[in-house]
Amino acid sequence: MSADQMEYFKAKYQKLEDIPGIGPSMVIKLGKIGFKTVEALATAPVQRLTTEGIGEATAKKIVAAARKSMALEFITAEKLQEIQANKKKMTTGCKSFDTLLGGGLETQSITELHGEFGAGKSYMCQQLAVTVQLPEDKGGLDGACLYIDTEHVFRPGKVMEIAETFDLDPKAVLKRIIYAEAYTSDHQTVLLDNSDEVIKENGIRLIVVDSLTGHFRSEYIGREVLAPRQQKLNQHMHRLIRLARAFNAVAIVTNQMSSTPDSFYGKRDTPIGGHIVGHIAHTRVELRKGRGNLRIAKIIASPFLPEGETPMRITDGGILSDELE
Repeated sequence: MSADQMEYFKAKYQKLEDIPGIGPSMVIKLGKIGFKTVEALATAPVQRLTTEGIGEATAKKIVAAARKSMALEFITAEKLQEIQANKKKMTTGCKSFDTLLGGGLETQSITELHGEFGAGKSYMCQQLAVTVQLPEDKGGLDGACLYIDTEHVFRPGKVMEIAETFDLDPKAVLKRIIYAEAYTSDHQTVLLDNSDEVIKENGIRLIVVDSLTGHFRSEYIGREVLAPRQQKLNQHMHRLIRLARAFNAVAIVTNQMSSTPDSFYGKRDTPIGGHIVGHIAHTRVELRKGRGNLRIAKIIASPFLPEGETPMRITDGGILSDELE
């Protein structure tokens, strides 16, 4: 990362109490609603603070101060190009998938993996929890992973097998994965809302939510609750992208599929979450089953990548290209 980029992401104030207008009592209040770092406060919507009992004038003042400390202000497109020119890419550990993604997963954006059960979504997430720890000269970000598991699918033993494939110490890899199991959609949102301090203290460069929609799908049943469900999903995903941008991290979410009856074509499988998830996720990738242990990854939508697909193969040691790595 260039000096300009480092300056862009580096906050002038290191702690909330360093910001003018924030005293000890305000630090406690902000912490209770999930804002424990300058980076998180800088990307917070003022409305979020006012709905929690903080006066509008105070909220505007402290958010503005946090944003100014991080240079979150108007800049020229030329300056933006300099900042984004060397945007970090993280390897997936699968060469063909990296090629499909234009070199790997990009920081400061959300990538969604959706597909039927058994398509390899969670397996890929566990592999990414390993590859993020690779040194930069091997395609990693030399960082840790925050893993929010909503379906009880994370397996440390499998992660250790994958670590050996990439010549990493399995036990050391597990120590750099910060794990939390979410039991409800509310618990899931609370975990993410209160993760900024954990991200900063542990050098998190990959945030995984596996799966994004599982709890929302099971708890909000019926069209009459569709609006509140979508609103909560909207807020949840915006929180995720703010964290990814504030800490220059990769964000990955998995998504379930739903069969939609169609009188002409029969049943169509579509990702849960509708337009809310579709608009906020920057790159949407569909994983589908092939023969045996073959899987196909297909880019469905992306603002900076062309549509395309590639085969991959699931092995005991990870997801690799269909040909020899």
